[in-house]
Amino acid sequence: MKRKKIMSYHTIIIVGRLGRDPELRYTSTGQAVCTLNVATDNSFTNRDGTRVDRTVWFRVTVWGKQAETVNQYLQKGRQVLVEGRMNGDESGNPRVWSRQDGTPAASFEVTANVVRFLGGRGDTASTSSDNNAAVTTSNTDFDFGDLSDDDFLDF
Repeated sequence: MKRKKIMSYHTIIIVGRLGRDPELRYTSTGQAVCTLNVATDNSFTNRDGTRVDRTVWFRVTVWGKQAETVNQYLQKGRQVLVEGRMNGDESGNPRVWSRQDGTPAASFEVTANVVRFLGGRGDTASTSSDNNAAVTTSNTDFDFGDLSDDDFLDF
């Protein structure tokens, strides 16, 4: 009896704000690559009833024409939706290192398949008319409305 290969799939979707301006560079073969640092906020109440706010940072790599577009229209503070795949070290885990002060740190790295510009006019750190025109004339804006903690499921 022939066994069918079971496919696997993983993707990550994050919505957050850029912690700094995009960094565009080119490979030796001329391929555009842009790095984004995206902050996501996570708030919860711990067992003691204390509200805990945490920021999780993702280092996002964008390739090709999309990298050039992202670099042109995004800046620090802009909200984005990123869909892509997680990257890890050789064992598949987040990259771990020690900060200068000796505390441990981990890097969550994502290679983007899709980057969507969120928000609208005036929802950025910079309000250049070129940026707003480009974003409003494209189909890249999402409006998730006002989400409360009640809109999310606990696992």
